[in-house]
Order: sequence, then structure tokens, then C-alpha cells
Amino acid sequence: MIVSPVFAGKRYAVLGLARSGLATVDALHASGAHVLAWDNREDARAAVAGKAEVADLLEADLTGYDGIVVSPGVPINRHPIADKARESGVPLIGDIELFALARPSLPAHRVVGITGTNGKSTTTALIHHICRNAGLPARMGGNIGLPILAQEPLDRGGVYVLELSSYQIDLTYSLDCDVVALLNITPDHLDRYDGFDAYAASKERLLIMQSAGHASVVAADDAPTRIIADRLPHVTRAHADSIDPVEQLQWPALQGPHNAQNVAVARAVAEALHIGPRSVEDALRSYASLPHRMQIVGERDGVLFVNDSKATNAASTAPALSAWPARDGIPRIHWILGGLAKSDDLDDCAVGFPNVKHAYTIGEAGPVFAAILRDVVPVEESELLITAVAQAAANAMPGDVVLLSPACASFDQFRDFEARGDAFVAAVNALSGALGGGASR
Repeated sequence: MIVSPVFAGKRYAVLGLARSGLATVDALHASGAHVLAWDNREDARAAVAGKAEVADLLEADLTGYDGIVVSPGVPINRHPIADKARESGVPLIGDIELFALARPSLPAHRVVGITGTNGKSTTTALIHHICRNAGLPARMGGNIGLPILAQEPLDRGGVYVLELSSYQIDLTYSLDCDVVALLNITPDHLDRYDGFDAYAASKERLLIMQSAGHASVVAADDAPTRIIADRLPHVTRAHADSIDPVEQLQWPALQGPHNAQNVAVARAVAEALHIGPRSVEDALRSYASLPHRMQIVGERDGVLFVNDSKATNAASTAPALSAWPARDGIPRIHWILGGLAKSDDLDDCAVGFPNVKHAYTIGEAGPVFAAILRDVVPVEESELLITAVAQAAANAMPGDVVLLSPACASFDQFRDFEARGDAFVAAVNALSGALGGGASR
């Protein structure tokens, strides 16, 4: 884990003891800090026994504490811990801010921060893969993989590659990234912000925190990112249309127009890190897709099954619907969608409707989405994911694609998007007949 003398003798309160919260307690305790922690779950509180004092933070006296570390999942725009922090004069921070504070005590390194609405995970994993392919020590963390504080510090010359959500940026004040990549900004998580402009400003803060001379890469393919690029100095602009579609065919796990943007940004970041183009091209060819993000989980009787469970809004699903275009005018995607809706429309997906042969709606949003699609494509209101998979498999013909790309959050039926994706994979594996292929196809 990452420990630092900067925390020794200081006092921190930690709210939420899931993965990042537990890693925070461990790192602070090992660094010699006094930790006060709380979680509503008894088993979570038991997990920090001997490392932290346990008490409800809303009832404790937090005056004089150096920070209240909250999970990114805590809605600080409406949670009472925000008022408690103001009353106590204590800053609300996250584990990424603790990492930023610890950086001066770590071996010399660089940090790449990636943010945006869609494509963060793929771009983060791709840049991490490029770094490792070039022989650079690298760690990947933030909103992906293990919490960064739980990972061993890198040797001198290493690169920390961090996926950063707007929630994490909101809780960070001193992260000066050597390279920042901003992918795109579309409406999302607006229940946490006072409108779209405030959400976009949260993303922009990651670039504003940078020192002069550090590199910023902006995928200036949409109006909000172009506005940000125009008002910040020394920004490198990356564009999806700079990627040759014929060249893209050489990268099996990076197909589709959305991945063109991811590659354009990754190339610009690699250049900022002084990684040679030959090493980058080798990495693009060998990169394997992430679980739950355009992940090919198998093939059965000529039908491809794709897990895109991480597509939790319509803008994120739209590229998947364009990744398998109609052949000779005949659509071939069997689209499974639905869950806990973030909006009541599918407007962002409309460009891909001609590629959809049949739709299968699930979850709370199922009836609404079925009504939207019924005049466009045949629709089944499947309700359950396992039912949708069985129906899609029965209807699909060789050359078709069964695609889980929900355009919704998962919380109506599943713990998270990973659990939803795992359920899809299990349902596919349960179909009669052996599946071939795999995630690295």
C-alpha cells in the first residue's frame, strides 16, 4: 500500500468502508494517522477494528480534523456530512486527494489523469497497456481496478494512470497531473450537479489543477470539450476522425467509432510521455478489451455475444450500436437494454437504430424504452436479463450480434454494472452448445 509521513500524527475521518474506504483506513493507519471511521454496515465497521476508532461521524466532534474522507458514491450535494464538514471547518476530500498529498514522499514518478463521460475505462486501460508495453513501470487505479492507496508504490520513473470520475475530482484539490486527458462531456449524473454546466466544470477542474508546462489532451469532438480547449492554454487537441478506419481494423479490441476517439487520445498522451510510435502501435494491436466494455464473451452458431454492461447511459451505448453496422441493408444487432434509467429518452442512440434487428427491454425502464422503440424495431419486453438472452439467442441468425448495452444504471436489479455483466456472461454460458471465442477476440 501507499504510506506517507505526511499523514503521521494527523487526524482523518473516513465515511464509507467499501473498497476505497478500507484502503484509505489501511493507508492512513500505516502512516501513523489517527482515524475515525463509520459505515452503516456492522461487518464493514468490524473490518477496521484495531485500525480506526469507530463512531457515527454525524454525531462525533470533528473540530480540528485534517479531513473527512468520503467515498465518491456519497452524494455530497445532499448528504448531511457536507453540512457537518462546514460546521466543523474540515474539508471533504477523497482518496485521490490523499494520494496527491502523498506524492512528494514517493519515488519520482508521473501521473496521467483521464476523465470524461464515456470511454474513461478503456482509455485508462489502453494508456496503462501502452506504458507497460514501452517498458515503463505503471499502476492503474482511481475509478478502475484496485484503489490507488491499496497498491504498492512504483519505483523511480513509474507512471500512475488514473481514471477519474467527476465525483472523485470534486473531492480533489491538489492533484497536479503531468498529463490530463479529457475525452467527452455529455449529460450524466445531473442529480449531483446544479445543471450540465456545473457537471462540465467538474471535469474541467482536473485541467485547471495542472501546473504550467504540464500536458493537456482534449478530445475536441463535442461542443463542451471544444469550449474548454479554447479557454485553456497549451492544449493538444485529439480527434476521432484522425484515425484511419482501415488502420483501426488491425486492433481487434478497439473497433467502432468510439474507440477511434480513445485511440486518438491515447496516442497523444503517449507522445506527451515520450513513448515512441512503434511501441504505441504494438500496444494497440495487443490490447485486450476490458470486462463489461464491448467485451466479446463468446460465439455460438455464428452469433457473437457482447457484454457492454458498463454502458450506463444512452450516449455510452450509442457507439456500440454503430460498431456492427447493417450488412446489405439488413440489421444484425439483437439489443438488450434497460435498467434504472438516467433519462426518459434514447435520442443519443437513434443514429444506431438502423443497425438493430430486434430489441429486448429489461428492468424498470423496460416499458418506457419498449414504447420508444416499438415504431422503429421489433421489441420484446423481457423484464429479466436471463429471459432476454434466451429470446435473443433464439431469434439470432449466423452473423448476428447479441449485445447487452443497457443505456441504464443497474441498481434496479443488480448490485452494480459488473454484477449485471457477470449475469449476462452466465446466461450466455448456460445456453445449449459450446461457446467459442472470448474477450480477446
